[in-house]
Amino acid sequence: MKFGNFELQGRTFYGIVEGDQVVELDGSIFDSYKTTSKKHELSSLKTLLPCRPANFYCAGINYVAHIEWGNKRKGTNTKPPTKADIGYRSPSALCATGETIVIPADAPGPIQYEGELVAVVGKKAKNLTEENALSCILGYTLGNDVSDRGWQASDRTLWRAKNCDNWKPMGPFIATGLDPLALTIKVNLDGKEVSSYTTDKMIFTAQHYIAKITQYTTLWPGDVLWLGVDNATIPDLQDGMVCDVIQDDIGVLRNPVARAKA
Repeated sequence: MKFGNFELQGRTFYGIVEGDQVVELDGSIFDSYKTTSKKHELSSLKTLLPCRPANFYCAGINYVAHIEWGNKRKGTNTKPPTKADIGYRSPSALCATGETIVIPADAPGPIQYEGELVAVVGKKAKNLTEENALSCILGYTLGNDVSDRGWQASDRTLWRAKNCDNWKPMGPFIATGLDPLALTIKVNLDGKEVSSYTTDKMIFTAQHYIAKITQYTTLWPGDVLWLGVDNATIPDLQDGMVCDVIQDDIGVLRNPVARAKA
């Protein structure tokens, strides 16, 4: 099943995406809902963020090829992590498919995409094990962890290197019933494929992260966990580009890029 969050004539609602049609739901996919008799053409609706999380978790370095690429680019010798590194991003940086990734006028760059699989929490969870960790997950969506490598290197924290407004596109839909270790994530820039990787190469699985998080803090419905990126994240994002993050079961997360004027 594939859920979306939509707007039509100022009214918002969740729906089930069935090809080019959307079946409107009464209620919330994070609480309770029922299907209605209302159907809409997907093209007639504005697709919103699939959820607005209270807590926005992210995997640290979670793919070996990405580490190796970073070492080559920076002349470093970073080793794969020996334990899961859990970070945070700002929910205020989120934007929906179709919205513009805005590069601040003074951003030094390079500005790079990071197309990621995102786990969406469906119910309250605490003290889960790796064996039952996925029991709290509603489904999966896509994210683009836009990053300014200049600020990332110079700032003590990632407050602007990762968290500028509209630097965390997420969507378009939440797909259920997927195996998080059996998916292919692709990125296109201006219609040309620039990255493709499979999620079975994660250093630490979604189950591992969820078990670790819930050992110390409660997960709530609508929380999200971004699961990292593999391979190089080039070429850099430039004014006028369109960036697509693609997974066949979830859809296409598409965002134009624009640099703000000074």
